[in-house]
Amino acid sequence: MATQKRIRSVKVEVDPGVCGFRCHITAVKEESRKVAVTINGSECRQIQRLPAHLTHMTLSELFLPISRNPVYLAAEKSGCHASCVIPAAVLKAVEVAMEMAVARDVEIKVEVKEAVEPQDDEDLPCRIICHTRCQ
Repeated sequence: MATQKRIRSVKVEVDPGVCGFRCHITAVKEESRKVAVTINGSECRQIQRLPAHLTHMTLSELFLPISRNPVYLAAEKSGCHASCVIPAAVLKAVEVAMEMAVARDVEIKVEVKEAVEPQDDEDLPCRIICHTRCQ
């Protein structure tokens, strides 16, 4: 009896935040060390250009540093903003497809706190240390 080839497919939906351009990423393990990558569903022009520069990834490419990583190089060629989370999501999908990472959701939470600046520079050290204005 012939053994059946097991195909591992990973689907990731990304909500990138304030831009609102959701994205769908699919990573399908084609060979033991090669994954096909599909990126679609985004209204972002930069993300729409990304698939032209990235169709597959290999295991060795997965662990290249950011400056040589094909996902980040493709993102740069596509004009992606430096803080765009889509490239990191692509890498996560590929890692899971290659069984190099566990399938878990990733979350980035942003909290903004505003403070009042001191009136003059003389009381700055005191206000930082004791939170009161020196007499």
